[in-house]
Amino acid sequence: MPRIDREAAPATAVAAAPAALALLAGRPRTAAVLALLPAAVAAFFRDPDRTPDSRTVPVDDVLSPADGKVMYAGGGQDGVAPAGEWQQVSIFLSAFDVHINRAPYGGRVVEVVERPGKWLAAYKHESAHLNERSDITVERVVGDEVRRVHFRQIVGLMARRVVTRVSVGDELATGERVGLMKFGSRMDVFVPPECDLLVREGQRVVAGETVIARWTRPVRVGA
Repeated sequence: MPRIDREAAPATAVAAAPAALALLAGRPRTAAVLALLPAAVAAFFRDPDRTPDSRTVPVDDVLSPADGKVMYAGGGQDGVAPAGEWQQVSIFLSAFDVHINRAPYGGRVVEVVERPGKWLAAYKHESAHLNERSDITVERVVGDEVRRVHFRQIVGLMARRVVTRVSVGDELATGERVGLMKFGSRMDVFVPPECDLLVREGQRVVAGETVIARWTRPVRVGA
């Protein structure tokens, strides 16, 4: 049985209130049915182990940071991608997916920016720059190259809070846990042109396991 993240405690307590009230009112059958609600909420916060939660992932591989379905894979979208040349993979998480997020690429955290915003449906294009979100950038030195990967936690229509558990200066391993998003959301990953994208739209991906991109060319000077 997977562990349950600590963020589950307050949400599960609230969800358990109707069952408790029904039990106090002398309605045990109703209470038994209502008890399914806190169980479902707790299941949302499940935190399963994933195989490459270590520093043994090939240095050229970029892993999925979230469970879900690829909704876009291609060049960086205008108004979505950071400034510069990027390739983009956007992943939609339904309420039934595991919502623990993982670092797509290991390295030193050089930027963490949390931005307030709206709660538009995460599959909408404008959600990437209008919704509440957290942007994280990691850098990694490989030989004489400095590689940079940018990834973004974005809340959705149901998700109302991003939990980011990394800070500038942290050293992350590829696939390491970095936080979570509550109740259905989206994650974007941005990699430079020197990477080949290995996923397609509509494909299911698994956080910390599915390889979504791979470095195939050296980083250009000044990139």
